[in-house]
Amino acid sequence: MGGYGANAIVFLIQTIFSLYLIAIMVRFLLQLAHADFYNPVSQFLVKVTNPPLIPLRRVIPGFMGIDFAAVVLMLALKMLELFLILLLNGVSLSIPSIVVLSIAELLKLLINVYFFSILIQIIISWVNPGAYNPIVSLLHSINEPLLGRARRLIPPISGFDLSPIIVIIGLQLILILFIAPIADLGTNLANAGR
Repeated sequence: MGGYGANAIVFLIQTIFSLYLIAIMVRFLLQLAHADFYNPVSQFLVKVTNPPLIPLRRVIPGFMGIDFAAVVLMLALKMLELFLILLLNGVSLSIPSIVVLSIAELLKLLINVYFFSILIQIIISWVNPGAYNPIVSLLHSINEPLLGRARRLIPPISGFDLSPIIVIIGLQLILILFIAPIADLGTNLANAGR
């Protein structure tokens, strides 16, 4: 299958998988941050992600507060997404290359979730500072572990909190220095398998 139809199907696959992976990733981060479980957004994420996670947790237990069932589910979904896209494009890759590329893509997604959540938190703080909103509460829960560490390095200067800038720069450096080489390793494994 080629042309516009294949492009549309690839777009739909990427969109559906990405939205669900973001929901699982945000739920995972909220669990790590011990965010408010009764927040409406948290409840939505729990209801959307529980169907595959509950049976998976029976097989893969959590350890030290880390939900390994969610990690395995994200990896499996990303691998399935890559496999389907490659299948539609008529390309075949080895399992190790798909695993490495999936790990790189999930790490990139993690960086993007933090980047956009910090950006949204900054914009909301400018537009409507101090107002309560369930989303703002969750953004604060997700971002505060990173922003708090950055604030300890460089405290606010004359009322200006520079921690978001420091964290965003750090996230981009992680993307360039650590995640890009993992993606390159996956690509090299794919090329070596051909």
